[in-house]
Amino acid sequence: MEGKVTFSLHDKCEIIESITEEIEEFMLWMGSFGKQEEGGVTRLLYSEAWRDAQLALAAAMEQAGLEASFDWVGNLFGKLPGTETNKTSIMTGSHVDTVKNGGMYDGTFGIAAGVIALKYLKQHFGMPKRSLEVVSLCEEEGSRFPMTYWGSGSITGRRHVEEIALLTDENGISFREAMEAAGFGSGTLRDSRRQDIGAFIELHVEQGIVLERKNLNIGIVEAIVGQRRYTIEVTGEANHAGTTPMMWRKDALGGASGMTQYLLNAAREQGTPLVATVGRFEVKPNVANVIPEKVIFTVDVRHPDATVLETFCHRFLTEFRKIAEEQELHVQTHLWMNASPVNMDKGLSAKIERICKSHDISHLSMASGAGHDAQMFQHICPSALIFVPSHLGISHSPQEYTSPADLAVGTAVLIELLYLLGYKEEEI
Repeated sequence: MEGKVTFSLHDKCEIIESITEEIEEFMLWMGSFGKQEEGGVTRLLYSEAWRDAQLALAAAMEQAGLEASFDWVGNLFGKLPGTETNKTSIMTGSHVDTVKNGGMYDGTFGIAAGVIALKYLKQHFGMPKRSLEVVSLCEEEGSRFPMTYWGSGSITGRRHVEEIALLTDENGISFREAMEAAGFGSGTLRDSRRQDIGAFIELHVEQGIVLERKNLNIGIVEAIVGQRRYTIEVTGEANHAGTTPMMWRKDALGGASGMTQYLLNAAREQGTPLVATVGRFEVKPNVANVIPEKVIFTVDVRHPDATVLETFCHRFLTEFRKIAEEQELHVQTHLWMNASPVNMDKGLSAKIERICKSHDISHLSMASGAGHDAQMFQHICPSALIFVPSHLGISHSPQEYTSPADLAVGTAVLIELLYLLGYKEEEI
């Protein structure tokens, strides 16, 4: 075979068909670990389902001709060693954990595609010049313990063992206890911190509706949005609902409603890609015939540009204080999450775009409205994030779905990108 991977979305060639069948079987197989009666998948960090999935994946990696190994936190690596041992590795993959009763595509697809891609490359081109690796990251979601990106954060040095010392799950089981029960954290496995990764590529379902609505095959992520989350507390005065005239009321719900409406209107006015959400709303005393004394609600604002995010947040907080003052209310704001936007590597994104154009694969440069492991890796090496469509944009749900054909196209793009970086040694 010539030294170039040749496949096209529109050619019903054997490679695309074989990838389609293989990726569908792989996803269904992985979905069996933690399968719920409700139809979803639950694989929480260090649970029995999680451990069984990681051990089964290790065996699958070995079957695919890769060298499988774990680090001390439970990240699983499948390596195709390069002939030039002095070069850094090219890594792909995603996370194996899920939310409670989630879908079988979020995270898992990136792992399945990585295993299939490396298997294909080894079978057709032998050993690469630069080592290629697929990683099944132990955790990203934060669904069992209040800790996100434990897997990628441990590899990149942005998560530390001191952070888990006091963490427990809803059953009172400590992070350390759960880790050791799953067979990790004992110090017998290799350290998680890596300094030999030359690039990281994450293939993921979009978890949004943009690609499907636009009838596109691939999303090339330029940036992962910054996020700010606030708790807003509005305090007024409880009083009788029938005897207190409207002009003399200090209605916390009235003020909070005005703040919410202002926020949503301002977000619409700002336009895409900014989004703002009021996700939780708590009214006290929450009695039919009592004027509300206190309202507590949350605000989640996201945008890929740090300056736009800062400006918008300053704008709505200023207006919230103005509304409170006009209605003789007291407002307190607490910022409890402040994640900066992360730009993906332009060079890798350009290569992905070149691959799509050369094979007539429809694509779009876009921002990611959700966080991903790629944003952690971008701090230590050039990183890329590739999306495939999500049906109806549904995610974190048993109804999460991406067609095998769309999964295959994403895997095909990943194969060629890994070929260019690992075999042709194109500059990163």
